[in-house]
Amino acid sequence: MSEKPYVNAPRSRDWRPLWDFADPAASEQRFRDECARLNAAAQRDQAAECRTQVARALGLQRRFDEAHRLLDDIESAGDLSDHVRVRVLLERGRVFNSSRRPFEARPLFEQACELASRSGEDDLAVDAAHMIAIAGEGDEAMQWNMKALATAQRSRCLRARRWAGSLHNNIGWTLHSLNRFNEALAHFEAALKARIEQQAGSEMLIARWCIARCLRSLGRLDEALAMQRELHAAHEAAGSTDGYVYEELGECLHALGREAEAGPWFALAHAKLSQDPWLAEREPQRLARLAQLGGAA
Repeated sequence: MSEKPYVNAPRSRDWRPLWDFADPAASEQRFRDECARLNAAAQRDQAAECRTQVARALGLQRRFDEAHRLLDDIESAGDLSDHVRVRVLLERGRVFNSSRRPFEARPLFEQACELASRSGEDDLAVDAAHMIAIAGEGDEAMQWNMKALATAQRSRCLRARRWAGSLHNNIGWTLHSLNRFNEALAHFEAALKARIEQQAGSEMLIARWCIARCLRSLGRLDEALAMQRELHAAHEAAGSTDGYVYEELGECLHALGREAEAGPWFALAHAKLSQDPWLAEREPQRLARLAQLGGAA
């Protein structure tokens, strides 16, 4: 018997074309416009699902109360399909997690994972499992990431299988946090392979950055520095900038004892990364270090 072909998820829509996670405000407007179109076409189920993505965009803008009110409104309508219920659970959990309330987020992700699995929505089950890992810590986070990866790899759903790159990345960072750098590197390399197969341009750059960052942790400083220089050149060619590349160029040069060369990169990194409200809230000491090493403190 021939192998069954890969298929798209049968019910839940793929909303990725409307997303720009670097600009959640613009994404919010696109989703609101799409909601209006779907309501005008009397596509009630898709309109409800689309509104969950408006809530997600609000959460990414730290407009948490508005996001919860919108999700309440979706739920109050009643008679929701299973995949819309999964979306509501997922997005409410994400809002809680983004507002630093992981203990309230965790049971919602678990409910979403169970309902999506029962409904055959592999892509949403993988999404929920990976969010449980994000809300967790250490070995438990690793277990959920591995469970999500196993689901993605055995699924016939294309959208579920496309999670492989993100999951390898997440597993890599969990291992990195445990100082298991060689194992982390293997997953970062697997993430890059997945991104290349998906022809995911910007995500390929991120995957290469993760490999270079791990090489620095392994003490392979010359290799790490060379990769970061290549990434900087790629961003220049594309007309973009990346504060994390600046930071790593500074860190590699600093570790090599080349402080005079490192300083300007630290200064650029601080100027860029200090504009990120999430980083300013979560890692103020990191930004303070960049300011000091870049001569801005």
